[in-house]
Amino acid sequence: MNLSQTIQEIAVLAPPFLFALTVHEYAHGLIALRFGDPTASRLGRLTLNPLKHLDPIGVLCFIIMKIGWAKPVPVDPRYFKNPARDLLLVSLAGPGANLLIAVASGLALQLLLPIATLLPHFLLWPLLQMTAASVWINIMLAVFNLIPIPPLDGSKVLLGLLPPALIPAYRKIEPFGFVILLALFYTGIIPKIIIPIISFANSLIMG
Repeated sequence: MNLSQTIQEIAVLAPPFLFALTVHEYAHGLIALRFGDPTASRLGRLTLNPLKHLDPIGVLCFIIMKIGWAKPVPVDPRYFKNPARDLLLVSLAGPGANLLIAVASGLALQLLLPIATLLPHFLLWPLLQMTAASVWINIMLAVFNLIPIPPLDGSKVLLGLLPPALIPAYRKIEPFGFVILLALFYTGIIPKIIIPIISFANSLIMG
């Protein structure tokens, strides 16, 4: 792929990617606030401004490997009335929001396709590409973040489901979570697991 094609690809992928990241983190903060935790709001993270949520490494990984992430919204379970249940629901809020956007993007694409035949190619084609990319990107974020390895959302979901006796043992891997993720990426294990799931969900939504 030459430089011109790379720039065009980034121009198409960047808007839906930034929107998906922003809504993902905003959903975490919003549900946490509903359960009594004002941490994200106090730190200025309960916002739809994408610049507040960007993680440079996550963005770089998306550009290189098409799998990325945002800077996690801070959550303090001490504010929750039922910490295990509430943290589980807060953790599911981000992937859940991404799945909703993926479905909405798929529906929007079906509505736009008939219109595309009536308009000049250059007017609607970029929008069609972004909308199609939005489906894939949001599915990717939902699936990737549900991997049960810290600091991803899936690890907190698993904490909410584990028997109390197993939680201390699971927490021992938290300091090594990022290293584990990098190792699983480097060996190709994570892509082999999640890409078929992403592809299946994408084709299901796209029809």
